[in-house]
Amino acid sequence: MYKLGIIGYPLLHSISAAIQKAGFESLGIEGSYDVLETPPEDLISRIKFLKSNDYAGFNVTIPLKVPMSLFLDDIDDYANIAGCVNTVKIMPDKTFIGYNTDIYGFKTAIPDDINLTGKLASILGTGGAARAAVVGLAEKGINKIDFYTRNIINSRQTLDYMRAKFPQINFNVYQIQNIRSLEASAIIVNATPIGMKGFMADQMPLDIKDLDNLKPDTAVYDIVYNPMKTVLLNEAQKRGLKTISGLDMLIYQAQRAIEIWTGKSPDFKLMKIAALEALQ
Repeated sequence: MYKLGIIGYPLLHSISAAIQKAGFESLGIEGSYDVLETPPEDLISRIKFLKSNDYAGFNVTIPLKVPMSLFLDDIDDYANIAGCVNTVKIMPDKTFIGYNTDIYGFKTAIPDDINLTGKLASILGTGGAARAAVVGLAEKGINKIDFYTRNIINSRQTLDYMRAKFPQINFNVYQIQNIRSLEASAIIVNATPIGMKGFMADQMPLDIKDLDNLKPDTAVYDIVYNPMKTVLLNEAQKRGLKTISGLDMLIYQAQRAIEIWTGKSPDFKLMKIAALEALQ
């Protein structure tokens, strides 16, 4: 039996347990998945708990994706590039191997008919989710990324890190309160929690006028998955824009996590059905 879980704070909105359970059932594998609320100040004690209680691995969500990197014995290429992890495999000798499956989930959820080669992306936020988005967009051929953030000074570390990792991409950062025209953007990514159930769910990180000025073929990607259709995606759809829900990203990254833990690929469709049921 695989003993797994998720750490982060808060986790009231999380539907990961339902998705993972469906994934294991589709493989005929027995496994448990515990929701372990972990404020940042409790991270070290939580790590000790996971090591001493026979867990095979765990997922990591906000705000622990970057700090968790300090406690790993090894990491995969994606985690190395992004500088953050969201999946950990605990080896028999209790060493931790860190992975970033958010990148796989992010890029796989982008439909094949959306061509981003040589184009501009605008990312709202500069946290762990934004880092995953940068790597995914880089693999899709984006050559310019504009970040919009509440605190430009605090985002400098992320910006410098990404410039070093992706010298072929032109990075800029702007104050989110003073968004410039987004008309040139081929894709806009909300990598903030704004719009999430329990966190400003009735709001969106852009003004209506920002959406009004977008070109019809612009894609709006909201990594928030609960609710599945955020205010941002609703307003984008009203304007005929292409929309991408964070739910598919969540399920694809969960599918990849199970592959890491078990070596087998679970059924995406069954996992999505479980996710939709959990969101009702």
